[in-house]
Amino acid sequence: MQETKRQKQVGQLVQEELSGIFQRIGLNVVDGGMISIAAVKMTPDLLEAKVYLSMFKFNSPQEMLDHIRKERMGEIKKLLGIGLGKHLRRIPELSFFIDDTLDYVFKMEELFKKIKEDDANIKGENK
Repeated sequence: MQETKRQKQVGQLVQEELSGIFQRIGLNVVDGGMISIAAVKMTPDLLEAKVYLSMFKFNSPQEMLDHIRKERMGEIKKLLGIGLGKHLRRIPELSFFIDDTLDYVFKMEELFKKIKEDDANIKGENK
């Protein structure tokens, strides 16, 4: 089902606010790795937000995700409530997920590079 205009607006608002929160509390750069909010998808009732985190240069992105869920969730929700209180009646419940789009892109680039090398080798053999 396609997102409504309101879902997209609220999702964008939550994404912008969360990006600012992650910068203020120092979660955007941790242990030499970077975290960014890749996307926020809202449920039709606007009471739940699926937040997709893009993690770059982390040995264990799952451990960082667990840390955010267990250790920092309360602080993030509190700051989100303060930031969005004027815009929304109810602050959405947050669910964090790892965004694997970057991994997918790197995998596709590797495949294309391999195909290109194979084509070059085949053309070299045919000459």
